[in-house]
Amino acid sequence: MFCYQCEQTAQGKGCTQVGVCGKQPQTAALQDLLIYTLKGLSMVAVEATRNACNNDKANRFMAKALFSTLTNVDFDAERFVALIRECVTIREELKKAVSYAGGRDNFRLPEANFQPAADLQGLVEQGEKLAGIAPDPDLDEDIEGLKQLLIYGLKGVAAYTHHAYLLGFEDPHVYDFINEGMMSTLNAGISMQALVYLVTRCGETNLRAMKLLDEANTKTYGDPVPTPVPLGAKKGKAILVSGHDLKDLEEILKQSEGKGIFVYTHGEMLPCHGYPGLKKYPHFYGHYGTAWQNQHKEFAAFPGAILMTTNCLQKPLDAYKDNLFTTGLVGWPGVTHLEAGNFAPVIEKALQLPGFTEDVAGKTITAGFGHHAVLGVAGKIVELVKAGKIRHFFLVGGCDGARPGRSYYTEFVEKVPQDCIVLTLACGKFRFFDKDLGDIEGIPRLIDLGQCNDAYSAVMIVDALAKAFNCPPQELPVSLILSWYEQKAVAILLSLLFLNMRDIRLGPSLPAFVTPAVLDYLVEKFNLMPISTPDADLKAILG
Repeated sequence: MFCYQCEQTAQGKGCTQVGVCGKQPQTAALQDLLIYTLKGLSMVAVEATRNACNNDKANRFMAKALFSTLTNVDFDAERFVALIRECVTIREELKKAVSYAGGRDNFRLPEANFQPAADLQGLVEQGEKLAGIAPDPDLDEDIEGLKQLLIYGLKGVAAYTHHAYLLGFEDPHVYDFINEGMMSTLNAGISMQALVYLVTRCGETNLRAMKLLDEANTKTYGDPVPTPVPLGAKKGKAILVSGHDLKDLEEILKQSEGKGIFVYTHGEMLPCHGYPGLKKYPHFYGHYGTAWQNQHKEFAAFPGAILMTTNCLQKPLDAYKDNLFTTGLVGWPGVTHLEAGNFAPVIEKALQLPGFTEDVAGKTITAGFGHHAVLGVAGKIVELVKAGKIRHFFLVGGCDGARPGRSYYTEFVEKVPQDCIVLTLACGKFRFFDKDLGDIEGIPRLIDLGQCNDAYSAVMIVDALAKAFNCPPQELPVSLILSWYEQKAVAILLSLLFLNMRDIRLGPSLPAFVTPAVLDYLVEKFNLMPISTPDADLKAILG
């Protein structure tokens, strides 16, 4: 196997024996083969669009299948076997539709004509032979690195697109670019300039996808409002919901209502407490635990049932494996997987387990600062900036992870001067989310904008400030200090580069798939730089 799509890849170069995430070589080969097969589907899907064929089924499958290969989503080899076979079936159906519409149905590249082996081992061998991405001295490393950067960005776009689809919201332009981007990676003669252009368009498309998901979430559950969230626990039976999916949380809340069970969020589900359509449930109590990489300790100590809704799953420990359930695209071999929103087994397990035997005291934090809430006080923020009472804004957020170097982000926030505001989002906030930074004349100094996809809220806020000060966003007193781990973070970074945001500091390490030449380009054009030390970076930014 060879995989270097996440930040924690072995030795900063690539996992070759087993994934740092726990992914086995067999599953890695099947994921690679699924990507290979999806490239073939993309060729047919692009032709279908050219001939005005209905390819909704192919588009939705493309987003779902790409999302399933994202880090820490699905570790179950058998489920990838099913996805590969389904992909080929959809591709062949679409070929017939294209031919009927007068388009071509003869595709010369092997990806568009691939036929899967009869059994799992045969598929694994096909994946290893046809679809591996290990460095090849016969290929241009810059071109191959950019192709992988594009694919990883598309995986992030696909994740947000799939979440929006589950709530009934779609954008054909997003689907079209996913297909175009995937197809472009099959072009053996594509230039570095063309790939840079496509990578930039991927960032633009991700903005559309995040906007779509923001619309899906807010039209379904209302605009988030600042909401106190207890970090303690209530005496009683308990369910913990982790991952990212709001619809799954809503279903758990509906199905557990009136059963004497309290529902808690974990990880990126924390911002859900701010949505009126979710916070209305009286048994939706508080938040338990921190970021995904701490789940071994936190899940083992949780006295109830646990539902994992999307990515961020770690290899389950025996201590809680029987209490853990997965749904949607997430999965682990041997863990009970639930389909179609039927969470009765989760509720049954929660009622069997002891729950919290007494109230547990804890801090209270505030979630729910979406762009609607922040822009509601934009006038006051502008006044405080003009009066010199707010000197600078720092967006400190992104993915959390297990590397020791991530303590940088905690120290950075602790050292931010008192006349500065810290905006945060995604699970990177768990390095400092419970710290009391006080306020500046009623404006909190720590503002949690939400999940990783709520980077769209940050974009909206920066745009509003730029209009208020009549200046380009790049001239605002705003600095981005980002942490990355998986492919949604890649997509968000590409969006920020599309917006021509400069001087972004990225850590704890730079992506292994970004070659020296590509890095030089990013440094020259955007002044993208690695984090150094909190003191040095604050001095460089603030002077």
